[in-house]
Amino acid sequence: MFQAAKRIANITPSNTLAITAKANKMKADGINVISLGAGEPDFPTPERIVRRAYEAMVAGETRYTPSDGLSKLKKVIIQNMMEDQQLRYQEDEIIVTTGAKFALYTLFQVLLNEGDEVIIPAPYWVSYPEQVKLAGGVPVIVNTKEENLYKITKQEVASAITGKTKAIIINSPNNPTGSIYSEEELAEIATICIENNVLIISDDIYEKLVYNGAIFFPIAKLSEEIKKQTIIINSVSKSFAMTGFRIGFAAGKKEIIKKMTVLASHSTSNPTTPAQFAAIQAYEGERVFIETMRANYESRLNIIYEQLLRIPYINCVKPQGAFYLFPNVKETASKCGFATVNDFVHALLEEALVAVIPGSDFGAPDHMRLSIATSLEKLELAIARIKEFVEKRITAY
Repeated sequence: MFQAAKRIANITPSNTLAITAKANKMKADGINVISLGAGEPDFPTPERIVRRAYEAMVAGETRYTPSDGLSKLKKVIIQNMMEDQQLRYQEDEIIVTTGAKFALYTLFQVLLNEGDEVIIPAPYWVSYPEQVKLAGGVPVIVNTKEENLYKITKQEVASAITGKTKAIIINSPNNPTGSIYSEEELAEIATICIENNVLIISDDIYEKLVYNGAIFFPIAKLSEEIKKQTIIINSVSKSFAMTGFRIGFAAGKKEIIKKMTVLASHSTSNPTTPAQFAAIQAYEGERVFIETMRANYESRLNIIYEQLLRIPYINCVKPQGAFYLFPNVKETASKCGFATVNDFVHALLEEALVAVIPGSDFGAPDHMRLSIATSLEKLELAIARIKEFVEKRITAY
């Protein structure tokens, strides 16, 4: 009889998968479901990037590459980090990976011993705690407060640190809240991490998607000392609408990058070769696409946010970045007669024909996540459906 390994048995099942599977089944049956669960841009990958991948394949660039990625790709990543963030890295401080998710996975595998702790502010991206557990580590969840815009404070960091703390994850702009840490907030956190020898894992994947005058500041830019204590995780997925290309990278201490490269050599061997050439084109080309996409999301956000707040009892901090809304719907669900937000979310799908993601998967069970990575027309219709559903339920209840 098959019995799963303990490291897999300890992984928490995702409510997101059940919602997504059900929504897809309803769509296949011809039901007009609007899905707001997407964690990827709805813009097509720029044609010049797609063409470069094709040209690479035609030219025979279909063989293995170094496990840490093509030297040319690492060079353009380094150039971009210098131009955009004034951060200077060497090639042996960069590893190109099969997506940013694998960069994180590899990092935890080489960093953590059994029982090592990683501080994770909640709400968090769904895979952080599970990847820590897969590496034998212990996710230490710190619940942030709405009044702090769901950002961890220096006091909360200090209180969470123990003798077993190995690292902290800072995701700015944040998925799912859209919150962005200021330079001052990052400096306070970084100081505590330096004092306690805690590695900073800076997930910067949404760095280009910031709105209404908000500014992304990289924590590694604070000082050379903090830069040495930081591993940056990033990719082409969100900035260039290249989620399926699976190209990410990590930048940081060469000793850590070297160990990550060894692990990659025994797992993926190397990132997909034509996709690496596409990523080179992405980083070398013009940036008009990024600004067009960013401005479009900003416009959608400003329109939809106001409409969302017209739904009874909903409360939502306005996002500064990424492409999600993360409203607190605990009171809304209760007024509609539901015991939990998960029940409310399932009813939205079945009765209002709108698929959203329950906040429980992000460590925030009172919330739900709505992606604005779909057309404004669909977003407005989805919000109208939710509003009608809530108002009818409240009246009936």
